[in-house]
Amino acid sequence: MKVTIHPSQLKGNVQVPPSKSYTQRALAAALLRKGETIIYNAGKSNDDLAALHIIRQLGAKISEQDDGIKIVSNGDVRIEGDAEINFGESGLGARMFTPIISLSGQKVVLNGEGSLLKRPMSFFEEVLPEFGIRVKTENGKLPITIRGKFNAKKAVVDSRLVKSGPGAKMIIDGSLSSQFLTGLLFALSKSPEPVVISVKNLVSANYIDITIKVLEQFGLASVSNTFRYERLVIQSKQPVPGVLEYTVENDWSSAAFLLVAGAIAGPITIRGLDLNSVQADKAIIDVLISVNAGIAIEAKGIKIHPSPMKAFDFDATNCPDLFPPLVVLAAYCDGRSHIKGVNRLAHKESNRAIALQKEFGKMGVKIELNDDIMIIHGGKGVKGATVHSSYDHRIAMACAVAALKAEGTTTIEEAGAIKKSYPGFYNDLKSLGADVS
Repeated sequence: MKVTIHPSQLKGNVQVPPSKSYTQRALAAALLRKGETIIYNAGKSNDDLAALHIIRQLGAKISEQDDGIKIVSNGDVRIEGDAEINFGESGLGARMFTPIISLSGQKVVLNGEGSLLKRPMSFFEEVLPEFGIRVKTENGKLPITIRGKFNAKKAVVDSRLVKSGPGAKMIIDGSLSSQFLTGLLFALSKSPEPVVISVKNLVSANYIDITIKVLEQFGLASVSNTFRYERLVIQSKQPVPGVLEYTVENDWSSAAFLLVAGAIAGPITIRGLDLNSVQADKAIIDVLISVNAGIAIEAKGIKIHPSPMKAFDFDATNCPDLFPPLVVLAAYCDGRSHIKGVNRLAHKESNRAIALQKEFGKMGVKIELNDDIMIIHGGKGVKGATVHSSYDHRIAMACAVAALKAEGTTTIEEAGAIKKSYPGFYNDLKSLGADVS
């Protein structure tokens, strides 16, 4: 799929799509909660649909209604016979559902598609055996074969945590991705005894905030933590009986592209965002304010319009999904901007730092990579070009937003990659007046 974007002036209002981080976690929680759950405002991205398919395979009964998704579950993970489960291209799906699937006690082959087959999964080889699971990977990547039933009582007690009370105790490295810990927390919500975990070098802690929030909202577990997850205790709970109604909040990761689009080609108003959200990508607001973007936060939405913008320095280590929209913003700021956290980009849908450097280079924007720092030379003009998404949804959206005020026409190859997270992205740009074909 190719998309062509001509320089455009934007105007109007746009509603932000649902968060796939929340949607996928809510679907997992609905599977583990005994009873009926109705999820409103669920996302429709490919990653969301993959999660919906997975919980159906794991025993949930699903019926889609006009205003929501009804999920009925007995609270267990049930798989009949040996099975294969495909995560599509969802990194969160693979890392969250693998420990959940191990609750079934069945032999299961776990697989994926596209870029997911290249993403590291060795965490499971290191950690799941401590819970009684035999794990075989393909050199630390998918496909994974698991055997055995997840049992927290089998976890090796770490001597550094022996004074923490009853239940399993362990220390986990969180430096690669918080998604692995998310999956472990969901599985541990079924443990009959409290579990103490010490997490070292945790990145993207805000995503663990989301996980804990969902676990507690669904009544699956209570989680206490000290010193920003250096020590946390998870205690299973009995969910409150009856129908649980849950509304997914909207997505700051998607909103970041719309906000930057408004800053370079507005004025537009973006609606549906929770300013009290724990989503890490809400930090885009702080950056926009720091560069002097024309932004006003009002009750009916966030208004944003073009204004002369200055270069910025920002640490995106804990919100790496902001790199692509921040690169677009930096390209239109006067001077050199510095973004820290490049090391977090190697194992995304693409090697995102290299992809940004290559594709924005085609558009006349110089990007340097200096160890963990990305340096963007902005204010020198953006040129229309033929670029490639690198099969990465966020690269496609970044190029599309950059094209709005480029000199000349931009064509994006493999532009359909956006379906992974924001399938309505191009239509939303069109609704704001963008010339997209």
